[in-house]
Amino acid sequence: MAERVAPTPGTWGELFARDHRAAVSVFAGGIAVYAVSTYLTAASLPSAVADIGGQRLYAWVMTVFLITSVFASMLVTRSLGRWGARGAYLIAFGLFGVGSLVCALTPTMSVMLAGRAVQGLGGGLLTGLAFAVIRVALPERLWVRAVGLTSAMWGIGNLIGPILGGLFAQIGFWRGAFWLLVVVTAIIVVPATRALPSRRSAAADVSPLPVLSLLLVAAATIAVSVAGVIDGTGTVVVLVCVAALTMVGFVVVDRRRATGLLPRLAYTRTNPLKWLYVSLALLAVGSTTEAFIPLFGQEIAGMGPLVAGMLGAALSWGWSSAQIASTTWADGARASRRVRVIGPGLLAGGLATYGILQMSSSPIAVAGWFVALFIAGTGIGMAFPHIATAAMTITTDDAEAARASAGVNTVQMVANTFGSAIAGLLVSVGAIVGADGDPDVVSARFLAFGFAALAAVGVATALASLRRSSPATAPADDPPLPETTTRGRHV
Repeated sequence: MAERVAPTPGTWGELFARDHRAAVSVFAGGIAVYAVSTYLTAASLPSAVADIGGQRLYAWVMTVFLITSVFASMLVTRSLGRWGARGAYLIAFGLFGVGSLVCALTPTMSVMLAGRAVQGLGGGLLTGLAFAVIRVALPERLWVRAVGLTSAMWGIGNLIGPILGGLFAQIGFWRGAFWLLVVVTAIIVVPATRALPSRRSAAADVSPLPVLSLLLVAAATIAVSVAGVIDGTGTVVVLVCVAALTMVGFVVVDRRRATGLLPRLAYTRTNPLKWLYVSLALLAVGSTTEAFIPLFGQEIAGMGPLVAGMLGAALSWGWSSAQIASTTWADGARASRRVRVIGPGLLAGGLATYGILQMSSSPIAVAGWFVALFIAGTGIGMAFPHIATAAMTITTDDAEAARASAGVNTVQMVANTFGSAIAGLLVSVGAIVGADGDPDVVSARFLAFGFAALAAVGVATALASLRRSSPATAPADDPPLPETTTRGRHV
C-alpha cells in the first residue's frame, strides 16, 4: 500500500470560514473553559489551603481532576452515539458547572476533591469532544491549524486564569474564582445549544470499556500520589516501585485487548505511533510543573498571589504563542520534523535553567525564572501540534486513524494525571531532603531537574518517531491488526 501524501495545509482564514465557524467555536469554547479552570485553580489554591486546610492534599486537587478526566475521555464516542454532539456537550458543561459549584461552596479540602472529581468528568468530555469535532467536522488540511487553535484557547486560560485566580486570592475571596467558572459555563451553554446538531452519531462505539486498563492507570497514579504525602522513605520507595510495575502491567494487559485504552497500532514494532505517543506524553508531563510554580513564587520569592499566578502561567504563555507560530512557519514536512525534535530540547533546557536559578531570589534571578519557564513552554508549543497531527494521520485505515486520533487526547490526559502525581512526589521528596536548609528551594530544584531529565528523553523518542514505518506486516508477537493498518503513514 502506498503512503498517502500529506495535504497542503489550509489557512487560518479557511479555518474560520462560515462553513467551519460553528464547529470551531464549539471545540475552542470547551477547551477555553477547561484551560481557565486549570490555571485559575492553580493560582487560587494556596489561598484556599490557607483557609480550609489540607496542605498534604495539595497535589491531589489536580490528580483527582485528571484521573476522572481520563475516564471521561473514554466515553466521548459513546456520548456522541447516544446523545449526539449537542447532548454530549450539554452533559459535559453541566458536569463541569456542578463540580465548580461544589468547589465554590466547599467547607473542607475533602469536599473540594469531590468537586474536582466531578469537574474532571466534564473536563475530560470537553477535551475529548474537541478532538472528535476536529477530525469529523474539518478537512485534514486544517487539522494542524485546529490543533494549534486549541492551544490558543489554553493561551486564553493562561492569561485570564492566573490573573483572575490571583486577584480573587489577593482580595481574600478565593471562592469567587470557582463562582466565576459556574457563571462562565452557564453562558457558554447557550451558543453550544444553538451551534451543534442534535442528531446522534451513526457510528456509535459499542465496544466494551477497557476497565482493567483504566484501573491499572488509576492505581499507578494513586500509588505515586500517596507516595508524595506519606512519611517514611522505605514506604515511598515501595509505592514508586508498585506504580512502575502497575504501568508495566497496563502495557501487557492493554496490548492484548481487542479494544484497549490505546489503539492497537501503538503496540506494533513497525509503526512509529508509540513513539509519537511517548513524545506527546513527555511534553504533557512537563507542563504539569506549573501547578507548583505559584506556590514556589510565594514561598521562595515572597510574591503576592497575583504575581505568583502569572509566574505559573509563564510556561503556558510560551506554549501557546509558540504553538500558533509553529503552525504557520513550520508548514513544510522538513520543518515539521525538525520542531518535533527541537521542542523537547527547549523544554529540558528551560526547566533546567529554572532549577539552576533557584540559587537566588533577587529581582534579576526572578526575571530569569519567567524567561526560563517561557522558553520551556515554547518547546511544548512548537512540537505538540506537529506530533499530534502526525499521530492523527498515522495510517490510511480510517477506523484505525480515528482510534489514533482519540488516543492523542487519552495519552495527554494520562500523562497529565501521572505527571501531576510525579510532581507532587518530587516536591515532597525535596522538602524531606532540604529539611535542614531551605526545603522550598530544594523542592523547586527536584521538580525542575527531574522533569528536565524526562524532557531530555523526549528528544530521543521524537527522533525515533521520525523513522519510517516498515512496509512489512507486524511481527508475529505483535497484536494482530487488519492488513490495511500494518503500514504507518509518516508525516
